Amino acid sequence: MKAAEVRHILDTIGGMFPDAHCELNHSNAFELTIAVLLSAQCTDATVNKVTEDLFQKYKTPADYISVPLEELEQDIRRIGLFRNKAKHIQNLCSILIEQYGGEVPQAHDELVTLPGVGRKTANVVVSNAFGIPAIAVDTHVERVAKRLALAGWKDSVLEVEKKLMKAVPREEWTLTHHRLIFFGRYHCKAQSPMCQVCPLLDVCREGKKRMKTAVIRKDKVHTKPNKELEKKRMG
Repeated sequence: MKAAEVRHILDTIGGMFPDAHCELNHSNAFELTIAVLLSAQCTDATVNKVTEDLFQKYKTPADYISVPLEELEQDIRRIGLFRNKAKHIQNLCSILIEQYGGEVPQAHDELVTLPGVGRKTANVVVSNAFGIPAIAVDTHVERVAKRLALAGWKDSVLEVEKKLMKAVPREEWTLTHHRLIFFGRYHCKAQSPMCQVCPLLDVCREGKKRMKTAVIRKDKVHTKPNKELEKKRMG
């Protein structure tokens, strides 16, 4: 894709969601790490409901490992996969205490070695907590990137990330990540994208396909009664 086309996409989405931001509530890098870990296969809204009480009870890594695993499981039971996540949290906190003085490391390659922290989580933490440019590819970013041909349909999550990093100016990586999420979450939804009012329909292969299908269905609906009426007249 040409640089001018990428610029058009970024500017259009930026105009739609100028204030896009991380919607996971947190007050420091440690809380953000816990929140992102909990958000896997779970909505940000649900995570925020759980962390509202969780972050009042647990302030430091030591707090999380001072309680029985079963107690932590109950505290996050509304979260999907809560048992595995509770184990990850306690193991992560132990490592933070033993190896990093209780602090979340800023280095990406160190973050991804922590239990429950994958590449996406590490990207979210370094970009939002430490101001290091990064593009975290979640389900929304992946879907939007592929629909707008910023990445290939069969590209892996890592390939999508690399293509976005190449196409988007480095200083815009973090903001673009947030804006793509907002665009995917509130406009270009998985099941019911708002193609009919989308300002990027002209560059969206998925949107063009959906709109074409919608027109064909509409034509069939209008044609069917006419054929039935014609049969009645002939009969």
